[in-house]
Amino acid sequence: MTTRPSPLRADARRNRERILETAVRAFAERGPDVPLDAIAKAAGVGSGTLYRHFPTREALVEAAYRNELARVCDSAAELLAELPPDRAMRQWMDRFIDYLAAKQGMADALRAAVASGADPFAETLDKLGAAIDSLLRAGAEAGLLRADVDPLDVGLSLTGVAQITATPAQRDRAGRLLDLILDGLRYGAGE
Repeated sequence: MTTRPSPLRADARRNRERILETAVRAFAERGPDVPLDAIAKAAGVGSGTLYRHFPTREALVEAAYRNELARVCDSAAELLAELPPDRAMRQWMDRFIDYLAAKQGMADALRAAVASGADPFAETLDKLGAAIDSLLRAGAEAGLLRADVDPLDVGLSLTGVAQITATPAQRDRAGRLLDLILDGLRYGAGE
């Protein structure tokens, strides 16, 4: 008989979230070799708390990346619950660009984790594809977005846009490009 791990207490869950958010920033700002004790201190927890949740650097890197992935993917349903599908898609696009920026900031730490045998990307395409598909389907059902678009094509387009987001001026350009992509998704809606 397999037992499931018991759910974390609220305070343990908050600690874990703070550690993950802090780790993303720390890896992006200081690189893959940032001391884990420094991450614990910046998160406002003790080193023992960090190591209890993440026994190795690779475990922390993988969990931080997967947390960012889950955050952006889960936001699709949240946005659809609050907004019309086309507006939900556009806001999700911004969140996806932010996710890619965080991933880029963690690139060295992710490469080090992969080199040690971790596979943080195992479910990335499936999860992102499902999130984009949910937005596209909702938009098509509402007659606001095209029904003939491959979610992977949208993801690849957004990834291309994300390559130019290093400065505020470039982020403005990225926003305009996202608007163009959304206009392309609207073209032919309802046909």
